[in-house]
Amino acid sequence: MNGYGACCAVVEIMPDTTAGKQRRRGAGRPFEPGRSGNPAGRPRGVRHHVTMLAERLIDGDADALIRKTIELGLAGDVAALRLLLDRILPPRRDRPVAISLPPVTTLRDAVAAQAALVAAVADGNLTPGEAGEISGLIANVVRFVETLELEQRVHLLEEAAKEARR
Repeated sequence: MNGYGACCAVVEIMPDTTAGKQRRRGAGRPFEPGRSGNPAGRPRGVRHHVTMLAERLIDGDADALIRKTIELGLAGDVAALRLLLDRILPPRRDRPVAISLPPVTTLRDAVAAQAALVAAVADGNLTPGEAGEISGLIANVVRFVETLELEQRVHLLEEAAKEARR
């Protein structure tokens, strides 16, 4: 005997009876669009009570805690440095891009602007991601220009149809 009882254990296999009791959801969204799964849940903007308690606890000592963290960071504590830098300089998601593009008011201007973007990427002045973002802006302007041109054409056709009826 090894202190654990018999050398063999008896395992009872229970039938799965829970599958029939659970309501099956169809594929896709579990809730109707625009309806929350918990409509009586926490409202937006309400802060968690633990967060508010922690803020009240450190409120009076915040200056001392910040000073101590700076001292630790200056002494070489890498974790303190990381904490300070994450709070002071959060990761930048976008950055301003200085590039000279022609004004885009026609479809030909859009072609020239796209060519300038490609040249800036080739020269290393822009990353491909930055150029893609700017290219999307140019594409939006192109859609506006096309819509304006179509509106003008429809207006001219309507005016010509009115003249033809007279």
